[in-house]
Amino acid sequence: MPKSSHSLPTVPQSTLRQTQTTRGRWQSVLVALGLVMVFGGAFQANRASAEPPETAPAPLKETLAAIDKAASSHNVQAVLAFYSPNFTHSDGLTRQTLEQALTQLWKRYPNLTYRTELKAWKTQGSGLMAETVTHVTGAQKVGDRELTIESTLEAQQQFENQKIVRQEILAEHSQITSGTNPPKVKLTLPEQINAGQEFSFDAIVQEPLGNDLLLGKALEEPVKADGFVSPTTVDLELLPAGGLFKVGRAPLTADNRWISAVLVRHDGMTMITQRLRIVSRAKALQ
Repeated sequence: MPKSSHSLPTVPQSTLRQTQTTRGRWQSVLVALGLVMVFGGAFQANRASAEPPETAPAPLKETLAAIDKAASSHNVQAVLAFYSPNFTHSDGLTRQTLEQALTQLWKRYPNLTYRTELKAWKTQGSGLMAETVTHVTGAQKVGDRELTIESTLEAQQQFENQKIVRQEILAEHSQITSGTNPPKVKLTLPEQINAGQEFSFDAIVQEPLGNDLLLGKALEEPVKADGFVSPTTVDLELLPAGGLFKVGRAPLTADNRWISAVLVRHDGMTMITQRLRIVSRAKALQ
């Protein structure tokens, strides 16, 4: 797959050759809002001994609700109040770069809303460990076109002294659509593979194309902090079939990659991005 950045078309449909993007990386910034928490203890999930969400203590539920409210209100300072000055993130974000990324994100997408579900929690040391799923929805107006955004994010965090000090992204899936009839796309991609392993990536349009031309691009990029907001340009290609069909190979070391598919026709566009976690074989056997 080409090592390029995510694509978000912002040019007239008549051109259908080149697109510009905010690199789709905003979905990881959304997770960085602290929507999953670990209060104290080592940063390690142990799902076998985790408790069901309905038994979670009230302070944990209240904290999750408060972060959702601050994020949906796009109150950067209220969100940052939940973060330690020494906050670290599995994608390389710091408290400072998180503030910058959120400010730019909410300027570009002014009506994103957040809803968090608690999946599991666990008493650990003097605090708690928890895992959640966050749903992010919203829209953006680009000229006379509206982009609709849906994202599902899973993460873990460590909380110490009422502040988030560490966060790790477990999984993410995001979709952006625009137009009167965006392609309905089925994505086939594993969430996790071993280092050096070959994998298939298919993005198939579910309805007949008829006489429509279909353009698209499959994109692969390492997840890293310095690429959360940088724009880039990507050329779309005329597709001979109803989708994208690619084979890739994971790097030889543990990593995280964003894998994206952009599919465009005259009456709509769909972009789907999924995180691919690449783990060492030793960790995969744990």
